[in-house]
Amino acid sequence: MLELMLCSLFTLVPDYLYRRYVQGKRFGKEITFYSVWYELRWGITGCLMLTVALITTIFYYHPSTTSAAIYFRTVPIVPEIVGRVAEVNVGFSAPVKKGDVLFRLDSSKQVAALETAKRKVAEVDASLVAAQADVVKAEAQIQEARSAHQQAKDELDVKSELQRRNPGIVPQRDIEKLQVLVDQRQAGIDAATAVKQSATLRVSTLLPAEKASAEAALAQAQVDLDKTVIRAGVNGRVEQFLLRSGDIVNPLIRPAGVMIPEDAGRTTLQAGFGQIEAQVLKEGMVAEATCASKPWVIIPMVITSVQDYIASGQFRGGEQLIDTQNVARPGTILAFLEPLYKGGLDGVTPGSNCIVNAYTSNHEEISAKDTGAGRAFVLHAIDTVGLVHALLLRIQALLLPIKTLVLSGH
Repeated sequence: MLELMLCSLFTLVPDYLYRRYVQGKRFGKEITFYSVWYELRWGITGCLMLTVALITTIFYYHPSTTSAAIYFRTVPIVPEIVGRVAEVNVGFSAPVKKGDVLFRLDSSKQVAALETAKRKVAEVDASLVAAQADVVKAEAQIQEARSAHQQAKDELDVKSELQRRNPGIVPQRDIEKLQVLVDQRQAGIDAATAVKQSATLRVSTLLPAEKASAEAALAQAQVDLDKTVIRAGVNGRVEQFLLRSGDIVNPLIRPAGVMIPEDAGRTTLQAGFGQIEAQVLKEGMVAEATCASKPWVIIPMVITSVQDYIASGQFRGGEQLIDTQNVARPGTILAFLEPLYKGGLDGVTPGSNCIVNAYTSNHEEISAKDTGAGRAFVLHAIDTVGLVHALLLRIQALLLPIKTLVLSGH
């Protein structure tokens, strides 16, 4: 209607003024209800054509959408293990800081496993002390075996020397027995040395490895125990937290609750524009928004990012072919907007629905030296008609509370 009234000022009104003051025709005389079309046909036709052109120009170069909202991501509160809730530390709705305990699970099983792991480490430490004593014992046995071996060897040498000097003075049988005894004492030395090597290997390699395994099991038991305490991962707020003591929580079935990060929905607005405006939407475009949760306020914004893909065109590979006619409705070009000034979204409730206008600016191209006069005039006209859309947005912001509270059936 606003575009029609504006266009009539340049077409229909001049046509009427010409008929009235140049041709002398008057309403009720030459210009009647039945002759309006014939008398004002040029003005009416021009008004309709100019209105269509103006509406097309406005909505193409200065896109608008009511599909805009301040989306925010929630963080699910999910324990890593299945368990029964033993204690809940937050209520239905409460602010939390990173690291705050939200709830605890029954930890009797984990505490028992941790205690067992501690006992295993103590057992390995005791075995290490015993193995060190075995090394000392093996060294003493080696020394004893060497002494016995040396004694037997000395006796064999003495009798062998006597037998060499006076053959037959020492029975050959005694010399053979002594030789066997020397070999036996040497085997004792070798056995004691092997025992020492085994004890040393146990002290230096086997028991340290067992202790490392026991300590790893202890650390794992501690981790499992820590998993029974569920903490807040970020600063934020817990909302609609209905978990109570005695409930069973399972991370594979459903989360225990939802937490909203502190800055969620406070910095960015997402708007879906029509696909036909894909070539117009650019990063850096100035925009304006009005939101239902903050009526009668126009928020200056700027487009910071435009998604290159349309969500309705995505698909997953499967066993059936894709038929495009099954798409329920065409998707939109998703644009991300941020306030032009700090604190622009203060007072706007996250998740609020908004109306967004984006405005094309051709200032740089108009200021360029190689831009012709005709093109500069057209670009000036395109930038100027954005005022009409800005006025429409303000009318929408003014009527939004009335439409919501009065005309919606309240």
